[in-house]
Amino acid sequence: MKKITLIALTALMFSCGDEDTLPKPKALLRLEYPAPEYKEVNLGVPFVFERNIFAKPITNIKVNTKTGVHGINIEYPNLKGTIYLTYKPVNGNLKDHLRDAQNLTQKHTVKADEIVEQIYANEKEDVYGMFYEVGGNAASQSQFYVTDSINHFVNGSLYFYTKPNYDSIYPAAHYLKNDIKQIMESLKWKSIEK
Repeated sequence: MKKITLIALTALMFSCGDEDTLPKPKALLRLEYPAPEYKEVNLGVPFVFERNIFAKPITNIKVNTKTGVHGINIEYPNLKGTIYLTYKPVNGNLKDHLRDAQNLTQKHTVKADEIVEQIYANEKEDVYGMFYEVGGNAASQSQFYVTDSINHFVNGSLYFYTKPNYDSIYPAAHYLKNDIKQIMESLKWKSIEK
C-alpha cells in the first residue's frame, strides 16, 4: 500500500511539468441592449416627448384633477427599471417645485459617491432644467427637472426594482440615462388654455 501511495505522489509531482500556473483573467459581464429607437408620444398630458420603443408601452397615467398633477411611468421590464415622470402646473409656486426636486436628489447623498449636475437649456422650446447623475449605491441613478418657469414643471427619476449595487446596475443605468436625456431634449410644452 505504501508503494502505491508513493508511486501516485511521485506521478502527481512530475505530471504538473515545468509550466507556471497563471491566474485566470478577470471576466466582466457583457450586457448588450438594443440600439435605442425613439418615437414621440402624445399622452394627453401638457407636454409631448420621445421615448425609447424598447420600453413597455405607457398605459399607467395617473391624474389628480384637483391639482393638475400627472404621473407617468416608463417601464423597462428587461432592465428591471422604471423612469417616473411627474408633471405639476406652475401657479406662482415654482420655487416650491424646484426645492422639492432638488431635495429629492439630495436625499441620495447618504449612499451616493457623487452627484454630477448638468444644466439644460433649450431656448427654442422654452425648456430649462437640470440633470443629475448619481454615482454609487444610491436608490436612483439619474434624476432631472425641466420647466418653462411660468406654466409647466416636470421632474423625473430613474429607479431599479433591485438592490442598488452600482457595479451590477451600471450598464442599465447608463443606457437609461441616455433615454432620460432624450426625454429632456425632445420635450415640448403644449399650450395652456386659460
